[in-house]
Formats: sequence, C-alpha cells, structure tokens
Amino acid sequence: MTVGVHPLAGFDKLLHYKVPESLRAQIAIGSLVRIPIMNRLLLGIVAEFSEPVDFPVSRLKPLADVVYPFPALPPDLLSLARWMSSYYAAKHDSIIETMLPAAVRNAANIKQEKLLSIARVIPADELAALMKRAPAQSKLYQFLAQQFKPQKKSLVIGRLGATAAVVAALVKRGLVLEENRRVERIAYTDDWSTGEVVASQPHNLNPGQQTAVDTIAATLAENKFVVTLLHGVTGSGKTEVYLRAMHDALAVGGGVIFLVPEVALTPQTVSRLRGRLEAIAPGHKCMVWHSHLSEGERLDGWLSLATGESKIVVGARSAIFAPVQNLKLIIVDEEHEPAYKQDETPRYHGRDVAVMRAKLNNALCLLGSATPSLESYSNAQAGKYRLIGLPERVDARKLPHIDIVDMRVEIVRQRGFTSLSRKLVDAMHARFEKREQTILFLNRRGYSPSMQCTKCGHVEECPHCSITMTYHRSDEKLRCHLCGQEAVAPARCPACGAPEIRWKGMGTQRVEEAVRRVLPKARLERMDTDTMSKKNRFREILSDFRAGKIDILIGTQMIAKGLDFPNVTLVGLIDADISMHIPDFRANERTFQLLVQVAGRAGRGDRAGEVVVQTFTPQAEAIQFSRHADFEGFAASELKMRKDFRYPPYRHLIHHLFRGPSEEKLKFFTEQWARHVEKELAGRVELRGPSPSPIEKIKDEYRYQVWYFTNGVTRVIADLNALRTAFAWPDDITQVLDVDPVNLT
Repeated sequence: MTVGVHPLAGFDKLLHYKVPESLRAQIAIGSLVRIPIMNRLLLGIVAEFSEPVDFPVSRLKPLADVVYPFPALPPDLLSLARWMSSYYAAKHDSIIETMLPAAVRNAANIKQEKLLSIARVIPADELAALMKRAPAQSKLYQFLAQQFKPQKKSLVIGRLGATAAVVAALVKRGLVLEENRRVERIAYTDDWSTGEVVASQPHNLNPGQQTAVDTIAATLAENKFVVTLLHGVTGSGKTEVYLRAMHDALAVGGGVIFLVPEVALTPQTVSRLRGRLEAIAPGHKCMVWHSHLSEGERLDGWLSLATGESKIVVGARSAIFAPVQNLKLIIVDEEHEPAYKQDETPRYHGRDVAVMRAKLNNALCLLGSATPSLESYSNAQAGKYRLIGLPERVDARKLPHIDIVDMRVEIVRQRGFTSLSRKLVDAMHARFEKREQTILFLNRRGYSPSMQCTKCGHVEECPHCSITMTYHRSDEKLRCHLCGQEAVAPARCPACGAPEIRWKGMGTQRVEEAVRRVLPKARLERMDTDTMSKKNRFREILSDFRAGKIDILIGTQMIAKGLDFPNVTLVGLIDADISMHIPDFRANERTFQLLVQVAGRAGRGDRAGEVVVQTFTPQAEAIQFSRHADFEGFAASELKMRKDFRYPPYRHLIHHLFRGPSEEKLKFFTEQWARHVEKELAGRVELRGPSPSPIEKIKDEYRYQVWYFTNGVTRVIADLNALRTAFAWPDDITQVLDVDPVNLT
C-alpha cells in the first residue's frame, strides 16, 4: 500500500510513501502522519492512496507513524483546500496549515490525568485483613469505595496523604483500577461566563421570524445545498432564528458551524448557545475556535470535533475549517463584515469559503445581516441565494431616533475643534442621570492621528512607512500603526525647535479624556487594541458592562456590531466621516453599514434608543440613507453606480500588489509585467495600473499595484498565476495576488 502525502513544511507537492503493515489499519485519507524527509521526521497529511509515476515502489520510504487514530482533515476539508488553492492562487501547503491549529501541526501531546476507581468489591474479612496488614492501602481503598465516580489520582493522594507506591500496590492486587482520561480544556467556562449568560428560553416568534424558521427547517429536511440570506433590521431577532435552525440541524444528527466576525462577539454567542443547548439538547457541547485561545484550548476543541464528541463550533473566520462531522448548517453572522477576509496568505474570504464548504456537504449556508454586502444582496436578487426578510424589531420595538450633528456648525458654536458636540454631551448627561448606558464609537485608536508644528508646518511621519505617527498620551509616545515604530513624543518641533506643536484629529484616548471632563463621575472603559492586550480583558469589560458596572463604553470596531445590551439607550458616533473618504469604491457601503450597525446597539431593551451622529458631511448619501435604516434605497443607488462602472458585484476584482526596497526598480518591473499581461491575456481581463498604492511605503518597502477586472476568476487565475511564476522577478521584489479583495489600500 502506498500513499501520497502533503508535507507541512513548505513543500507544495505530493510525496509518496509505503505504508508499513503495522499502520495500515490506522491510515485513512486525511490522516496526520510522520514522514521521513532528508534526515528529519516531519508531519504531513495523507491526500490519496496512489503509487508514484515512473518511480519504483520498492525504493519508497515507509511512513514513520500515524499521529491520531482518526483523520485530521476530513474529506470535505481536503476538497475545500484544493478549491481554495485554485481559486485564491495560494500554495496548497499554506492552506492545509491554515486549516490545522498550531498545536495539531506540532503534534502536541494530549493532556491527560490519571483516575482511580474500585476494580472489585472485597468481602469484610478480606478488608479487615487488608486494614491489619496495610493500613494506608485500606484507607485509600475505602475512600474510593465511597465515591460514585472515578477520582483524580493527584487529588486522592493529596487528600489522604498516600503515596504512589500505595496506589501501585492496590492496582497490582487488582483492587483498584488506574486509567488515563483526556483532560478537556473548554474555553469560556470560567467566572466571566456567568455575567454573559442571556436568557436561554425560546422567545415567542413574530410572523417574520416564524416564516424564516419554517423555511429554514424545510430546507434542512430536504438535505440539499442552499444559500439563504437572512436580511433583518438590527434587533429583529436573527439570533433566535439561528438558534432554532441549529436545533433543527442537531435533531437530524447534523453538525453546525457558527461564524462571528469579531472575537468580542464570541463570548455572548457561546453563552446563548450553551444556555439553549442545556434546555433542548442535553449532552451537546459547544466548542470555541479563534486565535485568542490558548494552544491547549484549541487542541482540545479540535479533538472534540474531530472525534465527533462535539457537533457545534462557534468562532471567528478560521472556525470555517473546524473538523465538524456530518455538517448540515453553516451560519455566517454579520456576513458583510470585512473581518471575514484574511489579509495574509492564503487570502481567503470566510463567507465565500463557507458557501463552498456548504456546497461540498449538501448543507445549508445561512448568511445573516442587517446590512448585507452588496455582493450577497446582488446574488439574492439574481436568484442565486434565497432571500428572507425580517423587517421589524422583536416585540414591536422602534428603531432608535437618529440625530445628525453638523460639526462644521459645532466648531463655530464652540469656537474651535471639539470631539463632543453639545447635543451628544447633553444626551450623555441625561442617560447618566437615568442610570442608562452609553456607547461611543470611533474607529481610530490612540490620542491623535498626527502631530504638526504650527510655526513651520512640519508633520512627524514614520521613517519606515508613508503615514503619520499617532500620538498616544497614555505613555507619551508616537507610534506607527503599520510597523510598530515608536518614539518619545517631542515637546518641541523636531524640525525648527518651536514649542507650537498641535495634535490634529482625534482617537479613542482623546475622546475618553473629553468624556472624563464633562462627566467626571461616570464609570468609563475603553475597548481598542491598545487596552485589549490581556487574553480575557475584552470578556471582563463586556461582562462588567452587562452587569451595569460601566456607564460609558468607548471603543473601535470591536463594539460596533452584534453586541446586545438592553440598558444601552444612547450611541454616539464621534466621527462618521472616517470610512467615507478612503480611496475605495466600497467607502459608501462601509459607511452605511457602520452607521446602521452602530446605531442598532441602542434601544434593544424596553426603553427607546437615541443615536447622535457627528459628521462634517451631513448631506452624504450614506448618512442620509442610514438615518432611516433604508437599506433597499441605499442598495439601489449604490448598485446603479457599481453597474455603470462595472465594479463588483458585476465583475470580479483581483488585486496584484508588488513590494520592494527600490521605488525605481519596482516601478520598472511592474510596468514590464503589466505590458506582459496585457499581451498574454488580451480580451480576458481589463487591466488598470500599475500605480503606487494609496499607502506607498510600509516597513521600508515601496508598494505598487495592478488591478484586474474579470467576469470569472477561475477562467483567468490559473493563467495569471502561471504567468507570474514564469516571469523573471528580481529576488528583492515580492508580489501577492489577492482575489476578491475587500481592502484596497
């Protein structure tokens, strides 16, 4: 027997090995094996049973070992890896490594503990003889005889003051049984989880929810591949629909993957699921999967899913690769979020990979959002996806009232720059007096995004990147948010020595400082990447916020969507213009989605919500449509513009990024490449560029880009990838293909 193996060590090709007789019963497609390469033993995944072409089998090396007695990658994930490799032009080994947690790739040992229990019950006379001959053995035996289940060996020895020799003697006599049990480190079962538990009893469904639940249940019963877009306004009860769908999938023995865009959303989702599962599906465990877990937690979660002990996983983007067996349902919550797109190789989109994995399993892929991506909405309009609407909030709650504040007028009124308008300050005071909570959102961390000398005009920029240094007042440092470069914030201008330094713009630190001035008694917390350095810090803050220990929560995008806090009645958007003026054709869409999603955090309880939006462009289309949560109106307007310019979703976009230390050399080779592509792929792609990237330099490397517009990715990506492989690139130029990019900077 011979097998083809994909090594996990940078080999992007199949290697063949003989399977020793002793391993044949354990080997399967997807098995994680140890293979000899040169003078080392490396790990690999069995991809097929086959013999090499034009190579004698007798000369093949044998497999060294099979790591787990079950496949590490089930067949659907192997098929998914092949599709991803061809669609995203990524190396096969990089995709397989992405699918496996680091602990699995490193063949980490499973944590075990020893358990003791009674092997047989002895009569009274034999017990009396044991007491006389070996009192310590008798004491330990009698203790175990009183227990209803096996006990940890370490605890028994510690409690009774016994020794390992005493246990060994009882085991040798056949009186005590000693066995190993895998220790399962389950994430989110600590003290913080109790503060996040949401009422787990099923809610009464409104007509829209009932229709959605019935339609989804019928689809699951048909056992066929369908993509359903659940478009519900914020607070419309999409989560309840998800929970009912999960129950229906579990009822037919199916597995479930539940994706959320942000790690901060995971605790709340897990608590809801576990609370519901305890009531409707006792014995089912909900595993957690994301990069912030410890290696042990990820390993144990993976083992539980790979062995079929668990059927449900909740997590961020990478959870789409969880080895769930008999997969019947994939839920992608907030499907529009850019966070689902991986910005490192392999540059996959979690939502699109979810659709393909559902197709490979004849499963239902349920995409949910109050502000669907225009790609998904367009697919629904074209009949490729089924569209289900939830147009009303649960319990007939009203959407929050939205006030648009023109900051141009506010600056005149307050005679200078201000981060907080009078309208927002008054609203915060009113909510604080009523003991209601406020969320303030600004998608920019730090204190100020730039430092400028008012005398000579000097702006402090990063020496390695073409962006300004951000001022962090907490430690008086200037930081580059791209490469991490740090410097002490100067008291005088580095160029002319003048003390007239001005900090322009604002970040979350500056907003926090301003709020403390106007509401000194309020309890504040800030959530951004600067404050979330500790593993469970975001869980601690969200738990305290739910418990009412925090009055005002200030944060970046991690608090902008999905979170459900009934006592939040005010949301303030400090600067609604940040996402509107970036060089990206999706800028309007992102702004609309952000405004609607952030506004949706208000008024989710019994009290009406209010939203204050601060902007310098109140007339902007995205702001006006979001004011009335008019997704259909916005989509119609935006899609017309996209169609006129033939932007996605009407064509696919492929981004080709080039990086190198010499700007002149980089420009020359990208121009040569562009001419080569235009010649070879004429009529199959529309090429734009090359041109400098919006951020021209990062980490001392200049950046150029080329765009390819095409009607079908699979028609051109293989040829494009072959062309770039054959092209004579200099060693110091790196180039990356990004299919269906979401970040154009």
